Amino acid sequence: MSEPPRFDRGHTDDLMSFLAAGPSPYHAVANTAERLEKAGFRQVSETDAWTVTSAAEAAGSSGGKYVVRGGAIVAWYVPEGAAPHTPFRIVGAHTDSPNLRVKPLPDAGAHGWRQVAVEIYGGPLLNSWLDRDLGLAGRLTLRDGTTRLVNVDRPLLRVPQLAIHLDRSVSAEGLKLDKQRHLQPVWGLGDDVRDGDLIAFLEETAGLPAGEVTGWDLMVHSVEPPAYLGRGKELVAGPRMDNLLSVHAGVAALTAAAASGSALSSIPVLAAFDHEENGSQSDTGADGPLLGGVLERSVFARGGSYEDKARAFAGTVCLSSDTGHAVHPNYAERHDPTHHPRVNGGPILKVNVNNRYATDGSGRAVWAAACERANVPFQSFVSNNSMPCGTTIGPITAARHGIKTVDIGVAILSMHSARELCGADDPHLLANSLVAFLEG
Repeated sequence: MSEPPRFDRGHTDDLMSFLAAGPSPYHAVANTAERLEKAGFRQVSETDAWTVTSAAEAAGSSGGKYVVRGGAIVAWYVPEGAAPHTPFRIVGAHTDSPNLRVKPLPDAGAHGWRQVAVEIYGGPLLNSWLDRDLGLAGRLTLRDGTTRLVNVDRPLLRVPQLAIHLDRSVSAEGLKLDKQRHLQPVWGLGDDVRDGDLIAFLEETAGLPAGEVTGWDLMVHSVEPPAYLGRGKELVAGPRMDNLLSVHAGVAALTAAAASGSALSSIPVLAAFDHEENGSQSDTGADGPLLGGVLERSVFARGGSYEDKARAFAGTVCLSSDTGHAVHPNYAERHDPTHHPRVNGGPILKVNVNNRYATDGSGRAVWAAACERANVPFQSFVSNNSMPCGTTIGPITAARHGIKTVDIGVAILSMHSARELCGADDPHLLANSLVAFLEG
């Protein structure tokens, strides 16, 4: 354990900027692509031919490439002289977070209030969205089929909580929220609620002609910026750490590994999927064809055969990086009594014998070797036997592609809240371990 860390608190500073710039999966992907471009990576279109004789032969040749599909991005770096059967080393993550998303007919209201009709996405801590200043961001689809990102990053909406004077039972019985009736945000006043008001407002905001938008994928977000917390600023509070923290670490690690060039013995990959929070079953989710298609086409573009693809996949390893649970000081009994991950104690290895996580003993050895090389400590997480265990893209990736997968991440508090909490050192410790893994 002699190699010094490559990233420090400056990485955490940059993470905070990344979180703020990613109010939707589409913004997170655009931000990731911009960082890859600055590092010399070039975008490849899925609709182009990737054969070595085509104009897009760069998809198979050496250098950094990436593919964008909606809220997902797959990026990879082919070292000089890589054979068709060269295995991949993959960092997997996801770009989506639980939140409130705008319905197809967004304009609603009652009793003089203008409201936005929203649907619950994933499994958010509903109470964390109450009485919070909210913006609106996402993707607009135009008449010609192109898309435009939009981000109203100012206080625009609010989900007001009922005053305690009108619900005296809340102190004794706890807050009870009906997902349909109690979570529709207000965004103005007026009795005349007209269909198209919200979209017209967003068209004006984006500088588009009236009636140009024919489709949308919109979601609310907290406009409070990420911030350091604590006596020694040893904590970070911010939105969407689950799981933009891992996406950020992954792109930093990929670009650092690419700088190693021909010294790499594997092809480093970053795969950041959408829709993890609702099952990953989409064309941009981990249970879709995106990753397998990209890896397979990369093999064939380098002149490989089906046999080369099978050899490459057999030697491939994926780290499924997602946030996990730090021991909570107020609810320690909810955790396994012998596994208490602490913030700033290093990234965690996530284990579940019922395959809710994909880690096994040989995967643990891969992870331990990467952490040792990076001079990074790591911790182990396993759920309390009496508590149901969450899951990740790890088991899906392992089963769909037949590749060894290990579940890891950073321990946080307030997971699925509108504002989560992590240690200020853990993000750069994760990034350092990912570099060591990708360089393999």
